[in-house]
Amino acid sequence: MHKSGFVNIIGNPNVGKSTLMNALVGEKLSIITAKAQTTRHRIMGIVNSKDFQVVFSDTPGILRPNYKLQESMMKFVNTAIGDADVILYVTDVVEKYDKNGEYITRLQQIDTPVILVINKIDLTTQEALDGLVETWKKLLPKAIIYPISAQEKFNVDGVFKRILSFLPESPAYYDKDTLTDRNLRFFATEIIREKILLNYSKEIPYCTEATIEQFREDEDMYRIEAVIHVARDSQKGIIIGSGGSALKRISMQARKDMEDFFEKKVFLRIFVKVNPDWRENPQQLKNFGYILE
Repeated sequence: MHKSGFVNIIGNPNVGKSTLMNALVGEKLSIITAKAQTTRHRIMGIVNSKDFQVVFSDTPGILRPNYKLQESMMKFVNTAIGDADVILYVTDVVEKYDKNGEYITRLQQIDTPVILVINKIDLTTQEALDGLVETWKKLLPKAIIYPISAQEKFNVDGVFKRILSFLPESPAYYDKDTLTDRNLRFFATEIIREKILLNYSKEIPYCTEATIEQFREDEDMYRIEAVIHVARDSQKGIIIGSGGSALKRISMQARKDMEDFFEKKVFLRIFVKVNPDWRENPQQLKNFGYILE
């Protein structure tokens, strides 16, 4: 008997969805920062064995869209609710249980198995956790609840075993040596975006996008040319920094991470381009890989 299925991870921003995805897959596929909206795309991570194939999807954090980019991000979430064999709804011990309550209502109404993961239990007491579990039992009585710490990998194995119990009998959807549906160019852009999120504050990370203009594989290295797109001239100056110091810093950090991820030397050049109002431009968003009607 062989099992296969799609396990889609949803939840509000900053609850640890990407950390959980990486822990379940055993690879860093989703970038992780403390900032909201770190994940913009739906990213698949695939776990294979002789008897099963689990296709995990990490999705953007649930939010109320303020511009077209965020509308596209929420389409990834809405699609994930509709096409899952199992839904992992991730919350934590900090957020209010009724945040974005319309999604809780949707989960109450579906027949798809829901595993409710309460993350970051290392930040609370047993008494408070017990109360939170009781609250969630009332909100989602059909859900299976797992208190975990994704960062410490506590009880992640328990979640994985329960997922396997819900998967339908099916042949594999992807070749058994496939780890993700994304290519190396995509991960190069995500690594650059992660460095922007970690190195800049205020609105800068949310007004930037990275693209790969050239990705060439030589015998001994990858040669990559990337562009950071910003919305205004003033943001370009901030990204570059005095004498180019800020851009050099993120280029060095990104190159190092790419070499670790690709397991090969990387020559990386990053340019900065002003792309006015790209977050509201349907053609630009389509070029960047976002879904639009």
